[in-house]
Amino acid sequence: MASLLRSLPLTLPPPSHTPPRSRLSLPGSSLSSSFANPIREGSKERGFELRSTGKFGSFLELKPENKPDPLEDFKESVSWLDCGGKKRFDVVIIGTGPAGLRLAEQVSRRGIRVCCVDPSPLSGWPNNYGSWVDEFEGMGLEDCLDTTWPMACVFIDDGRVKYLGRAYGRVGRRKLKSRLMEGCVEGGLVFHRAKVWEIKHKEFESSVVCDDGSEIKASLVVDASGFRSEFIKYDKPRKHGYQIAHGILAEVDEHPFDLDKMVLMDWRDSHMGNEPYLRKSNSETPTFLYAMPFSSKLIFLEETSLVSRPMLSYTEIKKRMVARLRHLGIRVTRVLEDEKCLIPMGGPLPMIPQSVMGIGGTSGFVHPSTGYMVARTLALAPLLAEVIAECLGSTRMIRGRPLHHKVWNGLWPTGRRCEREYYAFGMETLLKLDLSGTRRFFDTFFDLDPYYWQGFLSSRLSLVELAMLSLSLFGHASNPSRLDIITKCPAPLAEMMGNLALEAM
Repeated sequence: MASLLRSLPLTLPPPSHTPPRSRLSLPGSSLSSSFANPIREGSKERGFELRSTGKFGSFLELKPENKPDPLEDFKESVSWLDCGGKKRFDVVIIGTGPAGLRLAEQVSRRGIRVCCVDPSPLSGWPNNYGSWVDEFEGMGLEDCLDTTWPMACVFIDDGRVKYLGRAYGRVGRRKLKSRLMEGCVEGGLVFHRAKVWEIKHKEFESSVVCDDGSEIKASLVVDASGFRSEFIKYDKPRKHGYQIAHGILAEVDEHPFDLDKMVLMDWRDSHMGNEPYLRKSNSETPTFLYAMPFSSKLIFLEETSLVSRPMLSYTEIKKRMVARLRHLGIRVTRVLEDEKCLIPMGGPLPMIPQSVMGIGGTSGFVHPSTGYMVARTLALAPLLAEVIAECLGSTRMIRGRPLHHKVWNGLWPTGRRCEREYYAFGMETLLKLDLSGTRRFFDTFFDLDPYYWQGFLSSRLSLVELAMLSLSLFGHASNPSRLDIITKCPAPLAEMMGNLALEAM
């Protein structure tokens, strides 16, 4: 179920290295034409005028006013690498996003010597993240949610709304990073401000070469630098689906949403009544609105492509968002923050094992059917940290290939790999659905027992439970939806069964 409900889309974090060429084209590469000059990129295209502000104006003409503040209060308390001193650690972690810092905190707390390498370790995270409240409560991190809503809602169309009795929250980025930084300081973790250029491997040791000329040696290197990394290897074609979105934290004159409900998905398309080209393209590759209302005048709004292959253009996303806000009567007066989001979803897992360990976007953690990753990464990092501590903290000091084998298979045991195959099957199926099919799907999905839809969105279901979910979904589906399943699922189903058979072998 591609992008089924996600935490606020995870924009690609700035990499902690500068690879010679990136597999994913991002701003500044061959995709830059889609991201650069968002206001000027064609004032008219197929009859749609981006600059036509009319009564409600256009948020595209407003520039974001705020940037995340760095955590300057940690500048004196953290330990920095002494370039003239010892440069040998048990673990080097590349990247200080949520994945890297969570793992760094957990590993250092277990008495393992860790160095974290990032060009700007204390910078604020630029992305908004959302999560189900119970997921953060389960990790003891509920105080890191700065806003919560007691329920969420899904607009199927103009006549149908689903109300979900599950609390949702926005992650307080500064709160969460400060909590993790405190743990890193207590664990004696060392930070190094640099970009990683190269990783060299010997039988029992790896060397991280940085752009400042420093070389840091470690028994294990973990890459938490994000999707664009060139350090993680694959032995299969990377057949991704893509989630793409544009979001703004905005002050508005008013908006029509209830303050006690976050809008998980709004699939309505009545705003395209006067835009025949947009209506046609949206019926084929639909987008939805994701909204977090903080007050009557402050709201986070995001137009999101569920999943597409090839990737839906960023220009198209913005056109649809302009039309939607105009129809809803939302006049944006200030843009406080904006987000350009691109998430590769599904595709194969990295080669297991390999010399560099991955976590977060580099390890296949993105939920192939939803785009969720942050809460899952925060939850699984302690498990990976425990495996690392067992290997490097023991008297045996397991190193080299046995170490790589244990950490990769500790993160991706056979059962977890099989469950991921099912989620990838969901993504491949949703790729084949148009707007009508997508609406029918979600209308049925959220009528299931909450145990199933909640467990699916939070990656908590076993393979047997996922099979039960499928049977329940088919049993509750309308006849047109069953026809969709019968006609559009066979190829993805065959691929999933083949991959499950390989995993079992």
